[in-house]
Amino acid sequence: MRIGELSERTQVPARMLRYYEEQGLITPRRLDNGYRVYDERLVDRVLKIRGLLDAGIPTRIIGDMLPCLNQPQEIVVADPDPQLRAMLERERDRMTERVGCLTDTRDRLSRYIEALERAEAGPGTAPDEAAS
Repeated sequence: MRIGELSERTQVPARMLRYYEEQGLITPRRLDNGYRVYDERLVDRVLKIRGLLDAGIPTRIIGDMLPCLNQPQEIVVADPDPQLRAMLERERDRMTERVGCLTDTRDRLSRYIEALERAEAGPGTAPDEAAS
């Protein structure tokens, strides 16, 4: 597929896909005419990269992590870096806090939606009747 299709399927701008390529995170094939061709497997890879970036992981770390993300078995690290581990632990803890905050916000929205449904159903309507 061409870069436009990969961009459309992943909702990642073509400019960002070129940046991923510059960083060595994705590698398209080159045709004889020099055009880039992106394999189907790159759709999943781009989505994983986007998720890691959204979580605050820098591209230099993502490059090290990507090969491990596709391994169904236990991940083996040959040369552990204590600074990398500390950074990843901080990021994991930060994500855990964000997940808690998002969960709380989702629950509050659900309660508000339920209150709207009750108000729309009118006074004296049972909750089950309001949903039908």
